[in-house]
Amino acid sequence: MKLLYFAWLRQRIGIAEERIDPPAEVKTVAALIHWLRGRGPNFAEALRDGAVIRVAVNQEYVPASHPLRPGDEVALFPPVTGG
Repeated sequence: MKLLYFAWLRQRIGIAEERIDPPAEVKTVAALIHWLRGRGPNFAEALRDGAVIRVAVNQEYVPASHPLRPGDEVALFPPVTGG
């Protein structure tokens, strides 16, 4: 699975992208975010409020309940503000 981090998520986590093999129990976007939080303090801080993180799977925005597959590309975006 390929993960992409954007904007301040990338800055707080410290990487722009990575390839991961999450455990078999990580079957949804919500489970992925929960698992990522346990990878260290930078992940825990950046992903603290999972409700505000926007997620795209294979370039389409999806809800937290969206199922994941091993070859997916998952992009994580912080909330967008505008004016």
